[in-house]
Amino acid sequence: MTKKILVLTGGGDAPGLNAVIRGVCKRARRESISGEKWEVYGSIEAFNGVLNEPQEIVKLTIKRVAGIHVKGGTILKTTNKGNPLKFPVPQADGTIQFKDRSDELVSKLKKLNFDAIINIGGDGSQKISQALFEKGLPMIGVPKTIDNDLSATDLTFGFQTAVQIATDSFDKLVTTAESHHRVMIMEVMGRDAGWIALHTAIAGGAEICLIPEIPYDINKLVKKIELRYKNGRGFVNIVVAEGAKPKAGSITSSEGEKGSEHVRLGGVAFQLSSQLKQAGCQAEIRETVLGHVQRGGTPTAFDRVLASLFGVKAFVLALENNFGRMVSFKNNTITSVSLKDAIQDYNFLKPDSFLVQSAKGLGISFGD
Repeated sequence: MTKKILVLTGGGDAPGLNAVIRGVCKRARRESISGEKWEVYGSIEAFNGVLNEPQEIVKLTIKRVAGIHVKGGTILKTTNKGNPLKFPVPQADGTIQFKDRSDELVSKLKKLNFDAIINIGGDGSQKISQALFEKGLPMIGVPKTIDNDLSATDLTFGFQTAVQIATDSFDKLVTTAESHHRVMIMEVMGRDAGWIALHTAIAGGAEICLIPEIPYDINKLVKKIELRYKNGRGFVNIVVAEGAKPKAGSITSSEGEKGSEHVRLGGVAFQLSSQLKQAGCQAEIRETVLGHVQRGGTPTAFDRVLASLFGVKAFVLALENNFGRMVSFKNNTITSVSLKDAIQDYNFLKPDSFLVQSAKGLGISFGD
């Protein structure tokens, strides 16, 4: 009897998604040759492909996934507006109401007779995985987020590529900052966790790094900048996570897109620039917002390897009927943890961690 796996990618895209998909398919192919026959299918735009009428589910043949591990994005497409527990439903007056369509989804998936469902996504996606597992579906999670904010795994694929992209950009800003004696502010992603910002700051040699976990004092930043300047000469490079905030303020955000559960972050670089000027900073300041370039492009070799291993491990869990689990990278080993444990704690940067303290030892200021 042929067994079937459904694979889907949800939430924000990340370099390495295609490598996971390919890893699942290649391992399933090997199993089909030597043992039980397996077929792999993909749902377009996460669970939307199942909920849509007509359904958008494609068979993932070896030919279809050949060579995709080097490509960014996801061949299955993705969305952050497809949470079946809180599904956006447009109303006649143009507003959006959210509806729980999880029971409908479970019914549809059971009719399709999938033996395993592999959900590749971040914290929000794995919360959905756990909820669907509790409703009786054979769920397996694969951790994906460039923010590296899942605590049950040492690393998530996509993070290293995002850091490399940010560091390459930062290196370019250093040379122009030095040439013009300017303060350069580079805004990177990081809604609630400052992993990308801090790794970029250490790799690039930033003077200041601002992260969501450590609210900053603008006056301390001005003093740090002033120490770098002498007789009008000098320069400063700042990395700021999009979720960073001052001690007496809040994050910089705007209303999210219709159908999205989240506010839209972005603009903290310009807010910081204004705050510095108001606090008396005399240097010329320029702002750069990297935005979605951090999510795109070819994944690094590290992320290709990690994502491929995650894909193989996800299939092995399906082969073992080991459901309600999420693939994890712990202590340089590919393992798995329960979905419940995977979503229990958010992976914040701890201010007393060796990483943060080392950054301070290198002279990086957090404005605290």
